[in-house]
Amino acid sequence: MATSERALATWLSSRDDAALAETFAARAVSPTVNWHDFFDAAAALLDSASIDRALARLPRRALIELADPDAAAPSAIDERLALHDENGQPYAAVTARVLEGIAAHPEAFMQAPALAANGASPVASPGQEAAAAEQAFTTAGALADVLLMCVHAPLTRTGTGAVSAVDRKRLVETGAVNSAEELDDLVDSAAGAGLLRSAGREWLVTPAGDHWLEETTTTRWTTIVRGLVSALPRGLRAADGTIFSPQEWPAAYPLDPDWTARAERLERIAHRWGFLSPDGSIPAWTRQLLAGAIPDAAALAKYLPAEIDKVYLQADLTAIAPGPLAPALDLRLRGIARRESRAQASSYRFTAESIGAGMTEGESAASIKEFLAGISLTGLPQPLEYLIDSTAGRHGLVRVQTDEVSGRTKVVSLDPAVRDAIAVDQALRPLGLIRDGEALSSRVTRDAVYWSLADARYPVIALDAGGAPEPLHRRSPAIASEGAATPVDVYARVLQNLRATHGTDGDAAWLERELDQAVRGKTTIVVGVRLPDGGERSFTLEATGLGGGRLRGRDRGADIERTLPLTSITSVRPA
Repeated sequence: MATSERALATWLSSRDDAALAETFAARAVSPTVNWHDFFDAAAALLDSASIDRALARLPRRALIELADPDAAAPSAIDERLALHDENGQPYAAVTARVLEGIAAHPEAFMQAPALAANGASPVASPGQEAAAAEQAFTTAGALADVLLMCVHAPLTRTGTGAVSAVDRKRLVETGAVNSAEELDDLVDSAAGAGLLRSAGREWLVTPAGDHWLEETTTTRWTTIVRGLVSALPRGLRAADGTIFSPQEWPAAYPLDPDWTARAERLERIAHRWGFLSPDGSIPAWTRQLLAGAIPDAAALAKYLPAEIDKVYLQADLTAIAPGPLAPALDLRLRGIARRESRAQASSYRFTAESIGAGMTEGESAASIKEFLAGISLTGLPQPLEYLIDSTAGRHGLVRVQTDEVSGRTKVVSLDPAVRDAIAVDQALRPLGLIRDGEALSSRVTRDAVYWSLADARYPVIALDAGGAPEPLHRRSPAIASEGAATPVDVYARVLQNLRATHGTDGDAAWLERELDQAVRGKTTIVVGVRLPDGGERSFTLEATGLGGGRLRGRDRGADIERTLPLTSITSVRPA
């Protein structure tokens, strides 16, 4: 055990911070551990409980390699887990825990029973492929709805990382998703593809997510495929890089008590994105995926409904899309209208509120009219044109700007009655608005005041330093592009402690550690000492103290107390 501990400590000390932090993350080390040096780290990683946790996360192929005493250097075991030495040989403590595991769960260290011929996934028929493609189309649309809502109001995360109950209810009630389970699957898919990222207690849409919303359905699907494939656990891949059939996934991690639920979730996500047909058969594009290649979306595209670029604008202030509208057009149309139905033929309704919201995001009466005229099969109905003009006439009735002299935010309204209403609006009390001549003033930043007024349904615009209208977006691109905390960030304190106490003389550090343990245990040891004449002599001591660069102990043979300089001690072993 001591030899393993020393070898692992040496290996850990040779790693750079990034690699070391990845090892700690892979072994689920707490960021609050109080390790004094690399020997403490090695001892903790070789602890039985820590090894058992690591073994539970190993795929079946790695467990089989560990169970075979004649196996060459293990290829299925992630080096970051620090379960074997530089020669590929498991540490003694790891071997001991593997033997215990074999005794308790022998089936986990054997090849999984082969699937019966009638149990393997059949090849999907054209009808089943069409059903899978329709499911993928529906799922892509649902994810787009979730991302759009998240753009305007980030989803709240609970302590476990799941979406909060309030946001789940909101998304289900609006028809974006049918169940909380579907929402969890969509968030997982989006996070794996880099469309969403977690930031504290929120899920935020990334710039890649913004771009994804404007892409065609096939491009959206391909992006998700790449993300899901890259996020697949190693245990679902064969040594040659191919992916196991979904029917084999439940047996991939036999010691992990949470794996069954996770495998079921992965299979459920595979159904949602059309990787599996409703009856479990495998479409052509999934056969490409299992073979280790990114599927050709053309195989899926032939089953998807054709996207259109025109709508019918009606006098009742609605727009009817007779088929699936091209995503980029749908995205912009939903910026100025509220979608009322979700189907291949969708309907949208224009209101003063929806058009005002579009103007808040940077649209103008002219840009809206130009856009609608370009996609309309029926021209621009007069009632809709009147609604756009009247909304534009009222929009900007309230203006917010930063006062260069005082640095405070000023709220000005062309209508004194509106200004007075803002001053007494209880929903705006947190802004601390006070009267400042013909305006209202607040210490809160301009953007925060702007969005508070917009959320309270006031026709507000923001002005820049020169007094010109400036469109604002609720989510700052700079914030959205920030990366999540890396393992180095998470383990910064642990790394700092280890580096601060790490000396260049590893042998001396190990020797001092062995002596310290002997003193703590009051054990009897044999100490090798280099004499002034160059010779060596051994003393059998009962270690009693260590400090000031010296070891103190009672010499059993001479029955006297000895004090030995640490610089003269060359070796130590149990008596």
